[in-house]
Amino acid sequence: MSKFKWQNQEVAKITAGGKALEYACFGPPPNKAPTIVMLHEGLGCLALWRDFPQKLADATGFGVFAYSRAGYGQSDLADMPRPLDYMTREAVDVLPDVLNQIGIHRCILLGHSDGASIAAIYAGSIEDHRIRGLVLMAPHFFTERMGLAAIAKAKLAYDTGDLKPRMAKYHRDPDNTFRGWNDSWLHPDFEHWNVADVIDYLRIPVLAIQGRGDEYGTYAQIQEIEDRIYAPIDVAILDECHHAPHIDQPEKTCAVIADFTKRLQDIEMAKVVIA
Repeated sequence: MSKFKWQNQEVAKITAGGKALEYACFGPPPNKAPTIVMLHEGLGCLALWRDFPQKLADATGFGVFAYSRAGYGQSDLADMPRPLDYMTREAVDVLPDVLNQIGIHRCILLGHSDGASIAAIYAGSIEDHRIRGLVLMAPHFFTERMGLAAIAKAKLAYDTGDLKPRMAKYHRDPDNTFRGWNDSWLHPDFEHWNVADVIDYLRIPVLAIQGRGDEYGTYAQIQEIEDRIYAPIDVAILDECHHAPHIDQPEKTCAVIADFTKRLQDIEMAKVVIA
């Protein structure tokens, strides 16, 4: 039995993967409702979700658990240099520990960008019947030239612009955060990174959300899911939206997620009537 205490909106820490990770909970605990576990983007953290976790809890009636991975926010620093398969390692080595500690019963993994890739890798690599659905916002399954160009542009903004001091407001060591992400994506060997095969093993409903103006990935990422998946797939392409749907279009993003979770709940609660 998990000894984890669900304390609403209080920032605390758990140890997973050998690192102390900051987290916060919103809404009902896992023994009262399903849980949405949020996995942030490559430069994100708990604080940068802003008020979106609470909005999700209010809109869905689900509990929401958000945390900062190692190297992000106020969590322990990541070991450097990061391996090029760091997203797979997060999915198979760290995320199972997190899920077990918080004592989930029924769970939806919600990931953004790198976090979406981690969520898909977990669901496609580990048999876990507690995971009932995936929400993938701006997922990456393979590299694209335009995405790598945007990441190179971010490096310039960090080295010569104001990105580093802006990141320092949210991350205890912005160099550890930025280099761990940027150096991996811009490594020459990372051009061949591809985890799309995990889609073949998904057997749970998926909601894929992408901004029409996403500068880090094209519709090809979503098309890859549609072409390969054997499970139900819903797709929401949002206008006037770039790489972060929960920031650019928070109300629409929250609404499509709430609709998705309601339909999952309806399926869960449906009773088979025998004539």
